[in-house]
Amino acid sequence: MRQASTDRSVRNLGALQRTASTSRVLNLVAIANSHKGESDYHTKPFFTTPILNECIVLKHRIRADERYVFDDERQNSTKIILPFERGDLRMGGRSFFVGQRGWRDIVRQTGGDEQNIERDIRVMSAVDEIPSLDPFLLREHLNRRGIQIASCYFAISEADLGRMQDFVAMEINNLIRLTYATAGEGSSYSSKLVQVLLSTEINEHLEPLRIALRLEGEDYKEGVFSWKGFLYYKWVLNDLWPKLVEVLREMPQVRVTGHKDADLMAYIDRTRRRLVETVDAKRREVTEALDVYDRAFADLTKNGKPLAFRNFLLRAPKMFLMLGERIGVISHITSFWRYRFPDARSLAAPIDEVLDILKDFEQNITTVEE
Repeated sequence: MRQASTDRSVRNLGALQRTASTSRVLNLVAIANSHKGESDYHTKPFFTTPILNECIVLKHRIRADERYVFDDERQNSTKIILPFERGDLRMGGRSFFVGQRGWRDIVRQTGGDEQNIERDIRVMSAVDEIPSLDPFLLREHLNRRGIQIASCYFAISEADLGRMQDFVAMEINNLIRLTYATAGEGSSYSSKLVQVLLSTEINEHLEPLRIALRLEGEDYKEGVFSWKGFLYYKWVLNDLWPKLVEVLREMPQVRVTGHKDADLMAYIDRTRRRLVETVDAKRREVTEALDVYDRAFADLTKNGKPLAFRNFLLRAPKMFLMLGERIGVISHITSFWRYRFPDARSLAAPIDEVLDILKDFEQNITTVEE
């Protein structure tokens, strides 16, 4: 198990003290502090082993000096950090990667009875299968694996879930009319179908769609899950795009304070320009991926071509991973930037910190490109 106190992701753990989750971080310490008195927290825990249930879960890019612990050529992994002091995350912690050589033995050594440990290993494996820790997708994915976890572990609020249901209702209204025209229940039936689509089960209410698309078994289940992912990301991006535009505008405006080495300043200027261009390119890639979905969905609902949407669903799982990785990077850059620079008056930092931030952003983007 790695000593994580020298790891950049852990040097910044203090910043997570009051933050529960992002697309890259699931802070079970903060969730414990907020919800430990609730019965669901104990009856449907994220991890059944107490020490694991107060850890920090990260989606982590694998660096060159970390590749030796893996037998495969993966670029990203899920990192588990066990804080030394749960009351003060600045103390750092121990960490390991899901998928590294001997990781299951590391989990078993953390304690707990064998049945609980095997269940927690299954949860970690499931979390490692998806590209981000977005709460709706994480909850949906775990439920599909038969892992029931209390809602307090997922940051999406009931209000957000309601807004997402409204968004999905608008998106699939044409599909509802096309596929369920004989239902005869108007908007009431539409509302029920949206709830079914966003639920954790694929049941008989979606059977007419499966028949129309000529899909069976896992192809259908994986395709519908990825479809939900596309819908979720479209909803998320409605809020994310304006924030990203602000960050791209502010990035060249950050004032470097303290001693200004000429060579480092030139490097910062080059990196900032390169980052703005690269992040904007990732934004276009996300837009193009969503355009593929929009065209396939239009073929189904407006042009009467179900096979086009069927082909999209067969490709969707791989596209969903790509989409999740890119949105995860964009979300990380946007959220961390706003955390560090809350408004225009705060756009200043020492040269070492500016370098650290830019390198972190660039390394994340490089990993996605690889």
